[in-house]
Amino acid sequence: MDGAAIEANEPITLEGVQRVVVKVGSSSLSLPAGGLDRDRMARLVQRLVRLRERYQVVLVSSGAVSAGRGVLGHQAPANLREKQALAAVGQGRLIQAYEELFAPAGVHVAQVLLTRADVRDRRRYLNTRLTLTTLLEWDVLPIINENDTVAVEEIRWGDNDTLSALVAILVDADLLVMLSDVDGLYDADPRTNPAARRIRVVPHISPQLLEAAGPAGPLGSGGIATKLEAARMATRSGVAAVLAHAEASETWEELLAGRPPGTYFPAKRGLPARKRWIALHDRPRGWVRIDAGACEAILHRGGSLLPVGVTEAGGSFGPGALVSVLEPGGREIARGLITIGSQELAQFLASTGEARREAIAGLPHPELIHRDNLVLLEGDN
Repeated sequence: MDGAAIEANEPITLEGVQRVVVKVGSSSLSLPAGGLDRDRMARLVQRLVRLRERYQVVLVSSGAVSAGRGVLGHQAPANLREKQALAAVGQGRLIQAYEELFAPAGVHVAQVLLTRADVRDRRRYLNTRLTLTTLLEWDVLPIINENDTVAVEEIRWGDNDTLSALVAILVDADLLVMLSDVDGLYDADPRTNPAARRIRVVPHISPQLLEAAGPAGPLGSGGIATKLEAARMATRSGVAAVLAHAEASETWEELLAGRPPGTYFPAKRGLPARKRWIALHDRPRGWVRIDAGACEAILHRGGSLLPVGVTEAGGSFGPGALVSVLEPGGREIARGLITIGSQELAQFLASTGEARREAIAGLPHPELIHRDNLVLLEGDN
């Protein structure tokens, strides 16, 4: 795993963890031919009820599309339109099933459906955060899903692993628990290599580790790669994460004992709240490649991105858009809100000599991305 993974030398505890986001995927809730597996859901609910005795819990749950398939006897959706229609049929059934299963334990639940549009605007982002924290204060269990029925590709999360990481950051969770049909991350594919070993601790999620991750399974929209990306998002914002098996009794025994099950991703030093929003509120609309000097200034000297440090750019975006910042080799090292649009930037990059100096003087701001609007993905903060 290229030095990205280590074995834990000492027992790791969840001391200090108070608020937990639990994400469960379709493959852990659904029947193979579509429809909800009520027996598996009942076991999940019983375990969540116990978990709520120790922690505050938020649930991010897939399953609406599969529930719709069960009602209509429909095959797997062939396109986004069919997925949206099945979700419209199934989302009510999904939350009704949860309500019925939690009711005997006296647990009240609340349905919250989100798209990127709900967090792209900072005011809506803060309103969403306030709603979720209020529900927790009232001891209500928020059950969150992507709003598939109205989401177009432009505003979709694409998988609930990504959504769960954002929710964990939104509610200031201490731990993100990603439940799946695997019991952790392995140093090789355990399906083909009997000598594969489960990795207990991954202190750093490297680009090489992301590239080595496998594809999604037959029922879920996210594979190991999306779970690693979600773990990277969460840990970068100060939220620890685990990847564990949804059905294994060991998963729940460890959590209730205050220990991380499966594979553990320790939290890094958290970002300030506004920078969390900058990094996560939207997909990057384009990219800028910078030279070695600009890379050094951004990563290690606390600098802003100046126009002279940009060597190339791509994408279509306007002023204030989120863009990726790439080092000379093409690796993404930061994201930030750029002060000019792609057309103006292209004109600047095409200029030379005196024309370039005049173009710099005519820019609305001396920085392309001010340090306050720049979030590092690697390097020093």
